[in-house]
Amino acid sequence: MLAIPAVDIRCGKAVRLAQGRSDRETVYSDDPVEAALRWEMLGAGRIHVVDLDGAFSGEPRNKDIVVAILKAVRTEVEVGGGLRTEADIAAMLDAGAARCVLGTRAAEDRGFLVRTAEKRPGRISVGIDAKDGIVVTRGWVSAGGIKAVELASGLVGLPLAEIIYTDVSRDGMLQGPNFDRVREMLDVSPFPLIASGGISSLDDVRKLRTMGVFGCIIGKALYDGRLDLAECIAAAGGTESEAAPPGPGK
Repeated sequence: MLAIPAVDIRCGKAVRLAQGRSDRETVYSDDPVEAALRWEMLGAGRIHVVDLDGAFSGEPRNKDIVVAILKAVRTEVEVGGGLRTEADIAAMLDAGAARCVLGTRAAEDRGFLVRTAEKRPGRISVGIDAKDGIVVTRGWVSAGGIKAVELASGLVGLPLAEIIYTDVSRDGMLQGPNFDRVREMLDVSPFPLIASGGISSLDDVRKLRTMGVFGCIIGKALYDGRLDLAECIAAAGGTESEAAPPGPGK
């Protein structure tokens, strides 16, 4: 299993939000590029980069910083946050992103998702963010009523890379993942599943691994020093270089 550190960018800084709320922000670094380089140096085989301003506004707002990260690290990077047009997706992939993560547009516009996935097979992942099992979009402030398991099961047959499932109520709270919800997603997901939200101990990492999760995204616990990335990689099953070869363009 992959242990994937997160770099969330807001107002040009590396931050973490509690439950995705903009009024519950902790700034961890004034330099997101430096943060990404740190995780690479500590052995990360993949880095999860999110433009939070983009997620809230609906269009990339920290593009220059994301591109700088892509140029600075050799580790593969998946990018999300406000990617809702073909041009923005193309720009990130052309800049070196291994994959783009579509959340809002994937949930709200299946036609766009199908066209994008077929045009770029294996380069698009779907981010399913949910609260109480219901998908939330537009920076986690809008709920459309669709169940996360329904959205995931409906993706069968598309040439996607992975599904990234985030339990919003657990994200940034250091309370452990919602394992029951993760298990529900594993049961229906037609693609490798990456779990995100609440991971705060090595036992959390180990349990996700035994469940068959493909990867886990870790944020606040790494930045707070509760978890050591090298120990997370070991708990996930070994070296990241063995688990995940470099992605396209790397």
